Amino acid sequence: MRVAIAGAGLAGLACAKYLVDAGHTPIVLERRDVLGGLVAAWKDEDGDWYETGLHVFFGAYPNMIQLMTELGIEDRLQWKEHTLIFNQPEKPGTYSRFDVPDIPAPINVITSILRNNDMLTWEQKIRFAVGLLPAIVRGQKYVEDMDKYSLLEWLQKQGIDDRVNSDIFIAASKALTFIDPDDVSATIPLTALNRFLKERYGSKVAFLDGSPTERLCQPMVDYITERGGEVRLNAPLKEIVLNDDGTVKEYLLRGLNGAPDEVLQADIYVSAMSVDPLKVMLPQVWRKQEFFQKLDGLEGVEVINIHLWFDRKLTDIDQLLFSRSPLLSVYADMSNTCKEYANSDRSMLELVLAPAKDWISRSEEEILNATMTELQKLFPQHFTGENTAQLLKHKIVKTPRSVYRAIPGRQAYRPSQKTPIANFYLAGSYTMQEFLGSMEGAVLSGKLAAAAIAEDYPAPTEPKKSPVAIGG
Repeated sequence: MRVAIAGAGLAGLACAKYLVDAGHTPIVLERRDVLGGLVAAWKDEDGDWYETGLHVFFGAYPNMIQLMTELGIEDRLQWKEHTLIFNQPEKPGTYSRFDVPDIPAPINVITSILRNNDMLTWEQKIRFAVGLLPAIVRGQKYVEDMDKYSLLEWLQKQGIDDRVNSDIFIAASKALTFIDPDDVSATIPLTALNRFLKERYGSKVAFLDGSPTERLCQPMVDYITERGGEVRLNAPLKEIVLNDDGTVKEYLLRGLNGAPDEVLQADIYVSAMSVDPLKVMLPQVWRKQEFFQKLDGLEGVEVINIHLWFDRKLTDIDQLLFSRSPLLSVYADMSNTCKEYANSDRSMLELVLAPAKDWISRSEEEILNATMTELQKLFPQHFTGENTAQLLKHKIVKTPRSVYRAIPGRQAYRPSQKTPIANFYLAGSYTMQEFLGSMEGAVLSGKLAAAAIAEDYPAPTEPKKSPVAIGG
């Protein structure tokens, strides 16, 4: 069957990949001229890449890793030393490490916490461990039930003091969700912690060896098109046109540059758009249904990604770093972490500004100046004195609506991939799946949508590839 998919981000491309495996023919439609959605990347006038976000992969991303293995590109993940590195604002220019030994989980992560004496006292370590016990012992059901609390409320209920919150959880919350612990649902960081504690390499970090657009998304497109599918750029969805019974009749695509609008008909239709544009596109008759009304409880979070090229090396650390800055979330020197961005003489820092709600409407000049002020604290040796590092150029990418805002109570609003409309399905990390709003969540959502379609509409011919297990 022909399946029209609106959105060529990870969710839409993953959905299309697993649909061709199941014997269907997907047509992926992307409104922009670039693949990737929330992981899109572009080249500047000098041929340097800049991205929508700092895209980090974890060992606890089984569906992403499986997908890349099936595509034959798993070697494009550059795995780093198994450690978490935090800046120490009270000691500018220094770092605190949680080095995870290569022993079974959860002993490996626990050992890394016990060995760290920079950020936590022994009393805090014990309180931290005791506070996490319910999540470890009682499992994911307990974790999901904690959606009624913010992370800060949950920490206070567990007797975990403010120092642990400020030292670890503010950084973790901003890195995972782009919002602070007093705003984020406890379910989100607890889900990540559960993965890290259960899987030996769950917290191990990898970077892609180049831009996500070329090194991850394009191989998915090649896989899809080689098996009869289609991926079209510059094909914006204008309207979801309905039949009299409320099912989808066709997608109406907006004509560009004076071209007429185009009707695209298929047997099945999928929205792989983010939740905010989907809400705008919903037909009026669907908005009366409780399933779609719940979407009003979800909205995307603001994200700002900053790229800074300098005239010298600022650091030789080949890893993700938690800034512990009130302005910045995580950062990395991409000239160290990414093969295609490598430069032995100069640094290119990629930084995430979070929370970005109060900054998204500000000028690039304001954002840049504030970021440079923070960098003076992170790298005092390079930004004080006479011979300071010089900024060669910068790129700032604003995403006013990124992954869904994971505040308390949002789990109840996340929809299934299967909708009440017989021929309409959803994919996107905001939909209900066991991972948070992330690259892994996007891939899993696409996989689940494809599985639901394959179950409801089995292909009449032998599938091109045996179905694979979902989850992990």
